[in-house]
Amino acid sequence: PVGAAAPAAASAMADTSRTVRNGVAPSRGDGPVPVISPLVRRLAREHGVDLRELEGSGPEGLILRADVEYALRAAATGGLRPSGTAAPQHAPAAGSGAPAGAPSYGGVPDQVTSYADVASVVPGAAGVSRGPAPGGVRVPLRGVRGAVADKLSRSRREIPDATCWVDADATELMQARRAMNAAGGPKISLLALLARICTAALARFPELNSTVDMDAREIVRLDQVHLGFAAQTERGLVVPVVRDAHVRDAEGLSAEFGRLTEAARTGTLTPADLTGGTFTLNNYGVFGVDGSTPIINHPEAAMLGVGRIIPKPWVHQGELAVRQVVQLSLSFDHRVCDGGTAGGFLRYVADCVEQPAVLLRTL
Repeated sequence: PVGAAAPAAASAMADTSRTVRNGVAPSRGDGPVPVISPLVRRLAREHGVDLRELEGSGPEGLILRADVEYALRAAATGGLRPSGTAAPQHAPAAGSGAPAGAPSYGGVPDQVTSYADVASVVPGAAGVSRGPAPGGVRVPLRGVRGAVADKLSRSRREIPDATCWVDADATELMQARRAMNAAGGPKISLLALLARICTAALARFPELNSTVDMDAREIVRLDQVHLGFAAQTERGLVVPVVRDAHVRDAEGLSAEFGRLTEAARTGTLTPADLTGGTFTLNNYGVFGVDGSTPIINHPEAAMLGVGRIIPKPWVHQGELAVRQVVQLSLSFDHRVCDGGTAGGFLRYVADCVEQPAVLLRTL
């Protein structure tokens, strides 16, 4: 940051802060002067710089912080005085490209049009407009990280997505899971129950189990549900796919999730395990967060995000109680459906989370 100019220099600020091109001071109307940020305007106000006397070096004359700082330094050192003041005129250096007798300001010919040019003729000016290049470490985008970058960037470029969300009381779902596991047999994971809810919801709202063929200008609704789920590994994020999730029960889904999760952990997933998904379930609640705006896994049309399940105050049966609450988020491709369809899907998922008995119709 630039400190306050000396009082003597500040009194001459109107002269010394002026940047002139071709010998003509910039002319501005009565409207606000365009600056790159409110910080620049405040800096000029605090140090008595008249922004109308500056010519910005940014796009279309936008005044940058460097422009104000340069004017302050010029005022403090007595540089860049217009011709006719006490500062002597200097003839342009040989080979400078300026004709003999061309107007100059503190030894700067009027052909100078940028701070890069000023830095070449005014000692000490080079350090004003630009700071040192920031340090850091460059990490190549390759492997899993590169694949994730390509996939998500393509999704953002091609899919006009929108997100809706709702809080749901998951107390009964958690109780149902405990009862299932207490009955013996293979343990049922929470992810498997959420996946079973997803497949039931997709049967009611098939628009979200689709893809868009822009070359043919067609929405392709898919008959089968191949459910991807986000899995974080030491090598990065992967999305294994459970094939034919729509025909699997909760026990079968739980077993397949377990197999794919272990393969992801050990790095033994095959290309077939990672491709062909039609819908993705993202349980980011395992990271201790409540909500998110999931990025759709291209070329799918939707992704359901599930936050952490935690005790919260909740009105249950007309009374305030502490319940297990979860936030559900649905990102969807607005080309395949409108908000009413997406909202209907999410509301059905929330109803099943709050009252698992709703699923009995589809079992």
